[in-house]
Amino acid sequence: MAGLEELCAISIRTITTNYTMAGTPPPRVVKAGFWAEGAAGSLPPSAIDTKFFTHLYYANVVPDSNTFKLDVSDPSPTATNLKNFTVTIRDKNPQVKTLLTIGAWSMDGKIADVFARMAVSKGSRKDFIQSCIEVARRYDFHGIDLDWEFPRNPKDMRNLGNLFKEWRARVNKEARETGQPKLLLTAAVASTAAIDYFPDGVTRSFPVKSINKNLDWVNVMCYDYYGNFTPKETGAHAALFNPRRISSSTSSAIKSWIDAGLRPSKFIMGLPLFGRTWTLQNPRLNGIGAAAEKVGLSPGDDGKMSYSEVEKFNREKNATVVYDPETVSTYSYAGTSWIGYDDTRSTTAKIRHAQDNKIGGYFIWNVTGDQDLKISKQGENSLRFRPLIVSPFPIENWEP
Repeated sequence: MAGLEELCAISIRTITTNYTMAGTPPPRVVKAGFWAEGAAGSLPPSAIDTKFFTHLYYANVVPDSNTFKLDVSDPSPTATNLKNFTVTIRDKNPQVKTLLTIGAWSMDGKIADVFARMAVSKGSRKDFIQSCIEVARRYDFHGIDLDWEFPRNPKDMRNLGNLFKEWRARVNKEARETGQPKLLLTAAVASTAAIDYFPDGVTRSFPVKSINKNLDWVNVMCYDYYGNFTPKETGAHAALFNPRRISSSTSSAIKSWIDAGLRPSKFIMGLPLFGRTWTLQNPRLNGIGAAAEKVGLSPGDDGKMSYSEVEKFNREKNATVVYDPETVSTYSYAGTSWIGYDDTRSTTAKIRHAQDNKIGGYFIWNVTGDQDLKISKQGENSLRFRPLIVSPFPIENWEP
């Protein structure tokens, strides 16, 4: 916690969200997608079908490791991309709100370290917050999103709570002083409210009270339950249910956060438009949990494949495609090549489960993964008679 079409495909993310005291009241139907800066060449903002979304995120900008400010000089490629993103989305659909994501995942933990050092003192938090607001306003974003993956200990989590509190206070003050609408504030969080992984196994809990009070919502990364860290067995990396490992599932993620006190309306469910790949030990043993030689299908393969690439693989390899109702996921295999992913059917089931649990919505990571918009279009048709995705207006009979 990558392109446009992928976001649109999963943009079945139309769950209602109550108006909150945190900031600008969000629409009660939320459909969000992330667009990665690196996709500018292959999928420009002009290619995004904005009718599938209420919110679109620009990912991402990283703060300076010493000043903790956003170093966005103008002119620069980043400044050009930021301006083009907001102007293009506004021209295509003025109703869509744009948010700027600050931070990203980094395998070496360097970005997480920058956030940890920034959040440790009130002075550095102030500099960071002010810089984020200035850049968001300069390029006409409607909100700011924090992607700190992940606070590494209980102290970091306490500092994160303080950051949210001070950020909300400054955003409210800035809106009063300028007469502009309050900026939205959101954050990416892990699939469970307490984590004990990366980097050193220390158990720590997200500041749920501060989230409830100060953020409009959190984008819960309900995927990557399996991947590079599970090289010896295949897995449904975004399983809705998981009888093999109950905690590694989206249903468990929802329960974890709600049990920790998060308001259901602030839980935004992550939907991945990518699959995870493995090389099987035995092509005849090819179900979920089958023994694997390694992650990935070929040398240099990082074990990840966009939904469009999965479809191409299935066609070209004449792969066997299996929908697994036990996990509510899909997988395909051809020879020793195995891919676990979500398709229209599993995504539709997840959206219905989300509605049943009255959570706030969903987001797609990311919009580039579904070049033909198959999931978006087919998913919308499959839910046509469900208020979950057919109306962008308040749904009176759903009160999260």
